[in-house]
Amino acid sequence: MGEGRLKIGVVALVVALVLAVAGCGGDDDSSSDNAHINHATGKSHGAIPDNRVGTPPPAAKEAEAKNLKKLAERAGCRLYLTVGETSNKKLPPDSPTPKYEVEPAISGPHVEPPYQQADGAYRSRAQTIDYVGSLDYGRMVIQYAPDLAEKIQLKLKGLYDTMYGGTLLFPNEVMNWALTVSTWRNLLACTGWGNRATIEAIRAFGKATWGKSGNEPLSDFPVEGPTPAKPAG
Repeated sequence: MGEGRLKIGVVALVVALVLAVAGCGGDDDSSSDNAHINHATGKSHGAIPDNRVGTPPPAAKEAEAKNLKKLAERAGCRLYLTVGETSNKKLPPDSPTPKYEVEPAISGPHVEPPYQQADGAYRSRAQTIDYVGSLDYGRMVIQYAPDLAEKIQLKLKGLYDTMYGGTLLFPNEVMNWALTVSTWRNLLACTGWGNRATIEAIRAFGKATWGKSGNEPLSDFPVEGPTPAKPAG
């Protein structure tokens, strides 16, 4: 009798652990506080939360947004503003990925709401069809090459932590840039990391374009926390 009860107890413990682990994934994940994933803004689609503690960035300068072009050049980045728009057709979930003109995409067909990628930081790449939907709702998307040094990734994460409202951050292993920042029809594309110069260029791009582009209202999905237009640091 004692051995039988022990076996039942072990089985119950294993089941409880499996359920606990399962409860940590999916779109109801509440364990990703430092990733700032806002499930009210879309779906996480199984992407891994980035809960790393970032390196705090230097203080922002008031005039950064006015000097966007100059700051982009100083950081060694290319700036593309109001690039010719392609279709913003809404597609059902699990639709085949459309062909996009550029990588990363900054406009085009995308998944219908509320299936766009949720605001947040991720350790795995969001699907293009999902994050383009986020762009259409006024979001800003920051993508970086996964082979970027960990020290640099933490600086980028620290910057993201000051502007995570209405913003996404994740690696992209298929693009040919070290770092890109995009809003609908706008792109800041960098071949490397210029430390403070890059941080200032990202801030200026966010202030100049975040929430000002896209075909759908930013307010359709709630923005929580500091934004690129009003960062915390």
